[in-house]
Amino acid sequence: MATARVEGEAHAERGGIDRQVELLGARIRTLRRARSLTLVQVAELSGLSHPFLSQVENGRARPSFASLDRIARALGTTQVELFAALAQSAPAATPASGAVVIDEGIGMSGPFAEGSARVLVAGASAFTPMEFVSGNREFGEYFVHDEEEFCYVVEGMIEADFGGAETRMLHAGQAFYYRGGTPHRWRSPDGAVYRVLVVKQRIAPADVAPDAAGGAVGSADAATAAGAPA
Repeated sequence: MATARVEGEAHAERGGIDRQVELLGARIRTLRRARSLTLVQVAELSGLSHPFLSQVENGRARPSFASLDRIARALGTTQVELFAALAQSAPAATPASGAVVIDEGIGMSGPFAEGSARVLVAGASAFTPMEFVSGNREFGEYFVHDEEEFCYVVEGMIEADFGGAETRMLHAGQAFYYRGGTPHRWRSPDGAVYRVLVVKQRIAPADVAPDAAGGAVGSADAATAAGAPA
């Protein structure tokens, strides 16, 4: 079955191999193989061409954000998850003190939906902190993943939906936490910009529990979950 090219492939960079593009391609290939999908199947699911996807996996083409979103959805993940994994794989120099400072405006980032996300860590880490800035008035699709997450509303207000079982209005200064497997999504109730800090647990593939489930835990319960990594 032939797959038509979509906007985004034409903007691929086909020059030299960029290290970040190479890491991204390797991550995509790892996810595809983990899901027992062929390049042809991902091409059909994403609407992108087989040759283009092959170049992406080999680090010889940089997908546009529109194309990256299509690839992520075909693999059952999101652009943000791919960025987070890429940041964890990126080498980073650690000073003798062991403290790594990420300056303002620095950090792997990229647009998603109607906003942006920035990964606030470089190299391997026990968790992945990310900053989300948006003003989306529509919920969009649910995010579901194995990692647990702790979230803190830095600015603005959001309406958070946890799989339809619970919806909460949260404003700056409030925090929430949910276990792996919990469907979640949020939006701005009035279209105003919000800023949310998300601290994502980092787990090894062997630690992933396919049947992991759990409800949303409010900020009051977060302290009792101290034994679980964020």
